[in-house]
Amino acid sequence: MTRPFCLLDGTPVSPVGQGTWHMGEVRAERDREVAALKLGIELGMTLIDTAEMYGEGGAETVVGEAIRDRRERVYLVSKVYPHNAGRRGAIEACERSLRRLGTDCIDLYLLHWRGGYPLAETVEAFEQLRATGRIRAWGVSNFDVEDLLELPHDSRCATNQVLYNPAERGIEFDLLPWCQAHDMPVMAYCPLGQGGALLRNPAIVAVARRLGAQPAQVALAWALRQPGVLVIPKASDPQHVRANAHAARLQLSDEDLATIDAAFAAPQRKVPLQMV
Repeated sequence: MTRPFCLLDGTPVSPVGQGTWHMGEVRAERDREVAALKLGIELGMTLIDTAEMYGEGGAETVVGEAIRDRRERVYLVSKVYPHNAGRRGAIEACERSLRRLGTDCIDLYLLHWRGGYPLAETVEAFEQLRATGRIRAWGVSNFDVEDLLELPHDSRCATNQVLYNPAERGIEFDLLPWCQAHDMPVMAYCPLGQGGALLRNPAIVAVARRLGAQPAQVALAWALRQPGVLVIPKASDPQHVRANAHAARLQLSDEDLATIDAAFAAPQRKVPLQMV
């Protein structure tokens, strides 16, 4: 990896991590998924993102198997359901996640999206988990600027995980600049889009051909061009894992960026925060 990155808790992490959405849902895929995560770790993608929602705990179990005997090399991120994010519920949910992951500490624990519990109550639970060593840091996911402004002023929010890719760039209008101004790293989920449409787009394909790269690498490099952004693509195929691992080395020229901008215009006004 050629672009070091640091979260606000001061821990250096790889700019290209590994996502796990849809892992742990099909038993027959388990060995393949575990192998892909292990390969990613060996290639330097040592940040692994998961959630109790993914496969209703199935993804965390896959991750737990993948990081066995290599936990010290991994920066582990998981997320709590909003309906579990109360003062007591968040602590109980975290304990369940820890058991599935086979570890005694989660490096970064996120609120998956806003729910009915007051943010102050969730933050209180997160701080209790941090004080007892069950998590090292906490953050949020799918928060817009107004949501971030509602966090307690003295909070230690380490990151905001949001949807971001060339076809979904609404955060560039105000959310991303706000996070950058406040030194809050942004974790881009679905950086390759969904269903493959983004990677078949003529502009992305043209840039990839010009650079002798894969379309997925172009999409990842596009997001990584932004200061304070890291990406968490999901891959189960070894070839895709290797391509993702090398994406941080790709440099997009002004011509490349102009080609992508012509296909996917930057936002000119505030739009509702996009989520999947």
